[in-house]
Amino acid sequence: MSTLSDLVRARTDLAEDDVDWLHQLVSEWQLVSDLSFADLVLWVRTHEGQWLAVAHMRPTTGPTAYPLDVVGSTLDEELDYRVDRAWREGRIVRDGEPEWRVRLPVRQEAVPVRRGDKLVAVLSRDTNLAAARMPSQLELSYLTSAGELLQMVSEGTFPFPGRDQEPEHLPRVGDGFLRLDRTGHVVYASPNALSASRRLGLSADLVGTHLGRTIARLTRQEGELDEPRGSSALAAVLRFHEPRESEVEAQGATVQIRALPLMPGGEPRGALVLMRDVTELRSRDRQIMGKDATIREIHHRVKNNLQTVAALLRLQARRLDEPGARAALEESVRRVASIAMVHETLSLALDESVRFDEIADRVLAMCAEVAAPEADVSVVRRGEFGMLPAEVATPMAMVLTELVQNGVEHAAASSIEVRVRRTRTSLEVVVQDDGCGLPEGFALSASTRLGLQIVRTLVEGELRGSLSLEPAEGRGTAATVVVPLSA
Repeated sequence: MSTLSDLVRARTDLAEDDVDWLHQLVSEWQLVSDLSFADLVLWVRTHEGQWLAVAHMRPTTGPTAYPLDVVGSTLDEELDYRVDRAWREGRIVRDGEPEWRVRLPVRQEAVPVRRGDKLVAVLSRDTNLAAARMPSQLELSYLTSAGELLQMVSEGTFPFPGRDQEPEHLPRVGDGFLRLDRTGHVVYASPNALSASRRLGLSADLVGTHLGRTIARLTRQEGELDEPRGSSALAAVLRFHEPRESEVEAQGATVQIRALPLMPGGEPRGALVLMRDVTELRSRDRQIMGKDATIREIHHRVKNNLQTVAALLRLQARRLDEPGARAALEESVRRVASIAMVHETLSLALDESVRFDEIADRVLAMCAEVAAPEADVSVVRRGEFGMLPAEVATPMAMVLTELVQNGVEHAAASSIEVRVRRTRTSLEVVVQDDGCGLPEGFALSASTRLGLQIVRTLVEGELRGSLSLEPAEGRGTAATVVVPLSA
């Protein structure tokens, strides 16, 4: 299905700033839809003069007026007069009788969407009247707030610009709803909002109280002088007319608060406040953070232990007179060191993935150091590994160490190039040298070299990939490793 951006760019002349404004509106309009008990459809004017639906939101608080998706469809000529009129006159159009659509009575209102002084689209609020009943105080409070927000849409003051918080992480209408007057006093509180305030320790009714002072009283501990974040955020909303999000804690409970100033016609009318009890969610977050810290500490200790092992092997190598035995221990030191690099990186990461390019560069530098001073081996990397999970990064570090070290020590190469090509589902690494090439009659499956046996075991066993060694173009050898990655 085409996205909002695709439809707007293909069918209209709207600028990129206009498209960004529509995206901001769509990211916020679940709130308006729920307060309205109505579907919201965003209509834009096409090159052909038609009204094209580019986005659609259904309410979670009431029945939908559109059982089928309308995105990508055009408005019927018989139904577009309200949308046309809202566009021409630049005002909200609410007149007219309900219309029957798919055997449902639907009342449509058209709201012009303004960015600055420019009209960019029209928003229709379509209410299914089949389940209409005598509205309660909650429904009246919802509808009043929705009407004020829609007026702000028509004036270009909603959505609020520059808001970076993801809507899915914020409280919703059903979590808890408060309506404040311009002085900050509560004029309506939904049952869920009352429940959230009870978790903070409030025993009285919220209605009629000053919300900022009430939160300050509930959350301020003995000896605490700073104003609690929740009350200061509400003061900023009412004083500076900017939205605020905060969390307050009391009695072992955590409540998330989002406050939106209501200023239809430029006149402050108070604020809309959403409250959500996130006590259990924050408790799980703390547990996860504790586990993550423990995992990072384990990686740090494993790295320290591997470095100790490498130091012991290095000391042992220095005490040996047999060149072959010393060389074998020095190879083991490099293998252990390559694994330690991965654990060192994981000890600093926030998850079980690492940016492998940094590890690869350190591995290549370490392998180049084993060459004789007069050899002057050049080792370069082309392409990027990107982020790799730990179960891929550790064996890949070993594979890279063995292949590059093999080119430095056994192929007498003066130049080694590591080429990396990553796709969505695979990782291909080619290690090519300009050395003496493969011996006559070489067969990878029959090779007795320990390094190649380690590489084969890691690639085919742990990484479930493939390994091939072939003569390079011109001179040298090219070792190719292909490893599957999860999409």
